[in-house]
Amino acid sequence: MAVEIGINPITWTNDDMPELGGDIPLETCLAETHMAGYRGTELGGKFPRTSKELGPILARHDLKLVSGWYDGRMLEREVSAEFDAITTHLTLLRDLGAKHVVYADTSRRADGDLFKPASHRPKLAEGDWRDYGKKLTALAERMATFGVRMAFHHHIGTIVETDTEIDALMNHTGEEVGLLFDTGHCAFSGGDPVRLLKRHLARVVHFHCKDVRGSVLEKARREDMSFMGAVLEGIFTVPGDGVIPYSELLPMLAGAKYNGWLVVEAEQDPAKAHPLTYATMGYRNLKALAQAAGFNVII
Repeated sequence: MAVEIGINPITWTNDDMPELGGDIPLETCLAETHMAGYRGTELGGKFPRTSKELGPILARHDLKLVSGWYDGRMLEREVSAEFDAITTHLTLLRDLGAKHVVYADTSRRADGDLFKPASHRPKLAEGDWRDYGKKLTALAERMATFGVRMAFHHHIGTIVETDTEIDALMNHTGEEVGLLFDTGHCAFSGGDPVRLLKRHLARVVHFHCKDVRGSVLEKARREDMSFMGAVLEGIFTVPGDGVIPYSELLPMLAGAKYNGWLVVEAEQDPAKAHPLTYATMGYRNLKALAQAAGFNVII
């Protein structure tokens, strides 16, 4: 199967903590994205939010728009209100050719404080999953009709974080709710990326290749560190530079004929982890791993 490799601009500037790379211009980010070998980029906080503005900028750097994160509130809203809120975002993605939206439900997320311990997060009661799944499926169906499908992002600090919660999400939603599989968030939550991917391979529509440094992962879980605290400690890195077993994961994707994007996403402090150096390392490592797994990587 043919795949393209993209990157999230969080390598250059962190939207959750803008002082990390806040001085790096968008033009530098995009020029280095192309220089490192990537075919596309996800959205970042510095990106213009209209296709009229953003389209020519991406074209100048010979890049595609892969997707873009959206802070969802499906737990707190009704379907119509949530769809109305996300329509402008979906329009930008659709107009620039992105097939999926990175949708994370950040309802009640640590009261907006990303430095609270990871355990201080909202959770759904067992009896709430059925109704939540119905609402989320209805939203995903409206998105699909609009022309941009849902890639649900399980994420540290949200109501869908652990492998068990991902299982519940998949069990209570229809197929229009695609899964964004994020290796780093699975590991940080204490999950098993290989077993989790085996269970939900058919639902994966987007793939974030976020590696983790083993020693920092152990410390973060032992000390119940916050998400941003762990980022500053250096928990995440590019694929092939940590302990995530991509040599097991990617062949499963290839065997399932996955043809979406493989996206490098590794938030680090750019003052400590030189963005172009790590972006280049991530591309080269991921390209080699994908080819070894049987993918035809479009260059």
